[in-house]
Amino acid sequence: MRITLHEVSKGRGGQALPVTSLEFHTGAVRFALAETEQRPTVLGLIASGRMRPDAGRVTLDGAENAKELRRRVALVDAPDVSDPHADITLAGVVGEELMFAGVGATPLHARRWLAQLGFAELASVPIGTVDPAARVRIMCELAVLRDGVEGIVLVAPDRHGGSPDGWWRIAGEFADRGYAMLVIIGGSAAVALERMQEFDAINASGPIQPLVLEESGATSGPEAPESEAPIENGGER
Repeated sequence: MRITLHEVSKGRGGQALPVTSLEFHTGAVRFALAETEQRPTVLGLIASGRMRPDAGRVTLDGAENAKELRRRVALVDAPDVSDPHADITLAGVVGEELMFAGVGATPLHARRWLAQLGFAELASVPIGTVDPAARVRIMCELAVLRDGVEGIVLVAPDRHGGSPDGWWRIAGEFADRGYAMLVIIGGSAAVALERMQEFDAINASGPIQPLVLEESGATSGPEAPESEAPIENGGER
C-alpha cells in the first residue's frame, strides 16, 4: 500500500495547510513536519482520507479512493478529532476502542487487554498522565484491532512531551510488522529525529530547516549605525 499526497493544501492561501507533498507506504515509517496548532490535524485528516484538500489530490496505490483510504488507514490521537479526553481512565479509553473494533468491551475485557500488553498497572490512570511512549503503543495497538487497517497516521505525539526516541521506535516496530506509518510532528521533534541518525528517520515531505538558536544579546537584524541616537528609558523606536 502506498499513499501519496500530491501538492495538497487547505484553506484560503493554504492557511490551514500550505502546499504539501509526501508519500508513505507499507513496511516503512516516515515523519512529516506540520507546525501550528491546527495543521497537524488537518494534514492527518487529509492523509487518511477523512478530509478533502482544497487543492491537489491524494492517491492510494496510484488511484483516488477516499473511502478505501479511510477504511485502510487509521487516524490516531489527532487533537480535537480522535484523541481521548485527558481525564478518561486508560481502561475507559481501551473499552471504547475495543467496542469500535467489534470485540469484548467490558471493563474486565479492557483490563485484560491492558494486562496482555504489559500495562495492567495503568488501567485506572487518566490517559492524560500516561507516559508518551506507552500512550503511542496503546493507541496504535488499539487502532490495528479494527478490521482492514493496514496503515496508521499518528498525529503530534511530541505534544505529550518526552524524548522522541520512545514513540519513534514504536512507530518503527509497527512498520516492521507490515503497517504503513506516517508520524506528523512539529519542528523541534523533527530536528531531533534528523539528528538521531541511528533511527534512520526519513522526512516524507522533504528536508527541514535546522533550528537556529540565537546567542544571548544577539540582534536579528543589521546593526544600527553608530550615529543613531540611543533609546531613552520608556521611549519607543
